[in-house]
Amino acid sequence: MSDILAVALAGAAGGVAILGAVTVLVVLCLRHRRRTSDSSESNSSGQALPDMQGARCMTLQELRSATNNFSCSNLIGSGMFGEVFNGLLQDGTIIAVKKRHSPPSQEFIHEVNHLSSIRHRNLVKLLGYCQDNDMQMLVYEYVPNGSVSTHLHGNGRSPTVRLEFKQRLSIAHGTAKGLSHLHSLTPPAVHKNFKTINVLVDEDFTPKVADAGIQRILDRLGRSEPSSRICNNPFLDPRAKEPMIFSMQSDVYSFGVFLVELISGRRALSDKSIVEWVQNFQESSDISAITDSRMINVFTSQGMKELLRLASWCVNPMGEHRPPMNLVEAEIHRIREQEIRLTTFMPEATATVTLGSQLFTASR
Repeated sequence: MSDILAVALAGAAGGVAILGAVTVLVVLCLRHRRRTSDSSESNSSGQALPDMQGARCMTLQELRSATNNFSCSNLIGSGMFGEVFNGLLQDGTIIAVKKRHSPPSQEFIHEVNHLSSIRHRNLVKLLGYCQDNDMQMLVYEYVPNGSVSTHLHGNGRSPTVRLEFKQRLSIAHGTAKGLSHLHSLTPPAVHKNFKTINVLVDEDFTPKVADAGIQRILDRLGRSEPSSRICNNPFLDPRAKEPMIFSMQSDVYSFGVFLVELISGRRALSDKSIVEWVQNFQESSDISAITDSRMINVFTSQGMKELLRLASWCVNPMGEHRPPMNLVEAEIHRIREQEIRLTTFMPEATATVTLGSQLFTASR
């Protein structure tokens, strides 16, 4: 009898072990399915990892069709990479195509795919590329409202609209966010060619930094800038001109010149004294000598002086004494919030004109 009982208990124990093993297998399968489901949901919501966000390879025929065969009527400018055309893809996407003559290169494709993985609200998005017929092309989202340079200085004529101080602070803050994001990457991405004309604004006047990474592509492909253009570029850190060594500090200098143009409304290229004025800024300085006269007096002298002090810090001749971009971003945010709080109930001397945003004002 005891032998029979022992056999029965052994059988029961074996059954429990088998049941336990099956249970473990079921749990592991369920966990695997949950991970797969979570991964699928993440990808479908647009949260793909950077290495899944490569630029789309576009055909030459596709871009010819989009730009009316690169017609003169679609030509909207030219830059360090080449001519720029606007276009319309078949799916309705409005694009800007940068085109230059160059033989095909695998290094170009590698750099473009790296660049396309860098995404931020305040950076112009790289959508695709094309290499064909001894041409290289970069395809970007089209930013419809032009550059900050155009709104400050006009496009061959005087601007007919006016940006007020708080609006300029908003543009400066968004632009600082874009550069700060580049510098926060591992390794940091240095713009190397930041200037006012490379800050575009959309229909809501959200600023977007353009041409980020293009200088790196040209460096990798062995194309250098003409020395005359380098020497005459007032946005370029003087310490970076001679050895052509760019850094985050040189980007900060360029951003400082951008702030100088925002404050003064003048071109640094044609009026280099404005940068020197800001470098020598003191609390006792007469700010009316530098501030854009098109701005009405709905701003505080405190806010203007604090922005001038920040600009002076950025264009410090000694690169190691310049602030990092994340600190610049935070300081502009603080100045802007303070300015909004202190001027909310100050009477306006202008009437607002809605033109894609409320950042334009026209005199009564």
